Amino acid sequence: MAELRKRGLLTALICSGPFLTLGKNQARVFGVPDLPLIVIPHPLGGLGLDGVKERAGVATPQVVSLIKEHSQ
Repeated sequence: MAELRKRGLLTALICSGPFLTLGKNQARVFGVPDLPLIVIPHPLGGLGLDGVKERAGVATPQVVSLIKEHSQ
């Protein structure tokens, strides 16, 4: 993902709250400190379909916003 970002492609990382600091640190370590982070509620693992749909419902507006910002 970092390489794609470095090449100018729109990329983002989806992570849950407890992994936000890790995501920011890893983005910095891999040379893309401006990597957008899409934050969803924790946990994601072990959820049923309804829980996954709920997380997707949280992520979708953030992804749409990121795309709109990038296309301007």
